[in-house]
Amino acid sequence: MAKLKAGEKFPDFTVNTNVLSQVKISQLVDNKPTFFWCLRYIGCTICRWDVHTLAQRYDEFVQKGVNVIVVMQSKPEIVQRDLNGQVLPFHLICDENEEIYKTLEFNSATTKEEFAPTDDAKARLAVKRAGVQAEGFVHGDYEGNEMQFPGFFAVDKDMNLTEVHYGEHIADIPTVDEMLSKII
Repeated sequence: MAKLKAGEKFPDFTVNTNVLSQVKISQLVDNKPTFFWCLRYIGCTICRWDVHTLAQRYDEFVQKGVNVIVVMQSKPEIVQRDLNGQVLPFHLICDENEEIYKTLEFNSATTKEEFAPTDDAKARLAVKRAGVQAEGFVHGDYEGNEMQFPGFFAVDKDMNLTEVHYGEHIADIPTVDEMLSKII
C-alpha cells in the first residue's frame, strides 16, 4: 500500500488496543468523524505528554461529536503499566509490530538532527518538553522505531479520509487546540 491521500478510505485494520483484542478499526470509529493521532510509543515522554493532554481535554472533542484514536508502537501491557491505573477516555491502538506505520509508509528520521530541523520544529518541541517537565514524566521503555515521525488522519463517519498529514519532524502533528479548530 502507498501513502494515503484525502478521499481514499482509511484501511480497516484488525488491531489491539490497550484494553481490547482483535477489533476492527471501523468498530472503534463507530460511525463518527474521527481523528487518528499517530505517535511513537508510551515510554517517549513527549508522546506521553501528548496522551496526557488529550485525555485532559477529550470532552471537548466529544461535545463536538468527534472521536480521537491514538495509535502507538507500544505493547498493551506496557501501556497499562505506564498509565498506572489511569483510564483513557479514548481508544489507544497498540501497533507493536508497526503494521499500520509500515503499511501506510510513515516517515522516519535517519539522524537525530532530522528530529527538529527547523526553528518552528524546535519551538514546537520546546513547548512539549516544557509540558513533560511540568508533569514530571520520565522516559520509559523504548519500543518500535525510535526515529518514527508522527502522523494525523481525519476520517468521516464512513472512514473516508478528509485530511492526511505525514509528519516531517518529531513535533509535526496538530496540537489539541489545532485539532479542535479543524472541527466545523
